[in-house]
Amino acid sequence: MTKKEIVRRISDQLNLSQQDVKRVVQETFDAVILALANEGRIELRNFGVFEVKERKARKARNPRTGEEVFVPSKRVVTFKPGKEMEKLVANSQGESDQQQGQDQPSAPDVAGQF
Repeated sequence: MTKKEIVRRISDQLNLSQQDVKRVVQETFDAVILALANEGRIELRNFGVFEVKERKARKARNPRTGEEVFVPSKRVVTFKPGKEMEKLVANSQGESDQQQGQDQPSAPDVAGQF
């Protein structure tokens, strides 16, 4: 799913213009990024936790040449899903099942759960 599809879905559900919803969605994403950059962690109840972690420097190998290379330390964003999200994902069928022509149950109504 893309940001455009998210905007379209929210716009249809709430009867708002796509332009207004697009602004809100973008501002939300910007706020998450800013919080991660400044505070290193953002917790969204029943959704999950985004956190910035430090990866240590390490030695690795170039798969083409076999040459050993140094990989410097870096900060990365991790995500740990909340219990409700894990439960919904575990009980849903993946996209690969849809492509094989198997029946897909309708998506659960999760509005208000998050």
